[in-house]
Amino acid sequence: MTNILRHHLFWPVAALVALLVANTIARPSFLAITIRDGHLFGAPIDILRTTAPLLLVALGMTLVIATRGIDLSVGAVVAVSGAVALSHIASSPDPESPVTVLTAIGLALALCLVLGVWNGFLVSVLGIQPIIATLILMTAGRGVAMLITGGMITTINSAPFKVLGSGFWLGLPVAAVLAFGVFAVVAFVVRRTALGMLLEATGINPAASRLSGVRSRTLTWTVYTASGLFAGLAGLLISADTMAADANNAGVFIELDAILAVVIGGTALSGGKFNLSGTLVGALVIATLERTVTVLGISPLVTPLFMALVVIAVTLLQSPRMRERLTAAARRPAVRRPAATTPAEPQSAAHPDSTEVKA
Repeated sequence: MTNILRHHLFWPVAALVALLVANTIARPSFLAITIRDGHLFGAPIDILRTTAPLLLVALGMTLVIATRGIDLSVGAVVAVSGAVALSHIASSPDPESPVTVLTAIGLALALCLVLGVWNGFLVSVLGIQPIIATLILMTAGRGVAMLITGGMITTINSAPFKVLGSGFWLGLPVAAVLAFGVFAVVAFVVRRTALGMLLEATGINPAASRLSGVRSRTLTWTVYTASGLFAGLAGLLISADTMAADANNAGVFIELDAILAVVIGGTALSGGKFNLSGTLVGALVIATLERTVTVLGISPLVTPLFMALVVIAVTLLQSPRMRERLTAAARRPAVRRPAATTPAEPQSAAHPDSTEVKA
């Protein structure tokens, strides 16, 4: 029992199960999945689709946090990605052309890759604190998106691009297939090669890892580049879902949700050890929590408070001190009262079985 309580996935999975049970009680058909036109439909499928952009952003955030960094610019990168893609498609003479859509996707991802390289340059080469370096792009990025869209909400009508947000492949949402596919590839590379160990070494002690031959500067640069690329892909999924590019509102606060997903999954913000599987569960918890607010009919006025209470509860249960107390309580044996016994009658000198020797 103590080993289960100490596992880093126990409380995130318990929170996810509790949310699913609460939704099922409120709506018995919550977990029902139906097939229409060869596609899967239902609340669980919707949760997977809404989890996709957050999972991509949280994936990059996990790698950055593993190196003792932080990336606050992912929300702005999401807005820039959508602005570039939709502006190119809107200005094209043939928005329905697959070539136009692929070109727009390529341009958006290329620019987001450059933005990630810029963050990595500021942090790893110039030595600027990660929170300051990424705060620069967080502030300027939305201005760049506004310049690209001309300060207007850009809308398009392109069936090939819409597939990214609301299309299906093998019965599953394309967005979920892309996000979980990228997650699986990154998890395989990180855990099946020495890359994960090198990232943890860089996060635990950058100076010692550099002296031992680890190229910590290159690794730091790489994770910020990957974070920008994943945020750009998330921006494409979000803009394809709404078929609009809103520089002011696209990806707002997604960086905070990504950090919450990472923390709920058990990764410490101090760097070092990281858990990709925990990040996946954390993203599912946040997406399910947003769905729970709707199912339970919670007023929008108290929705932020409700979500904050759930997140606080999970993070408290994930804290090292709380884990130690729960583990100690599980290990503590039950106190048993001794059986009542009658006191033995003292032997007297005149007792026939007495062994007293008389002089």
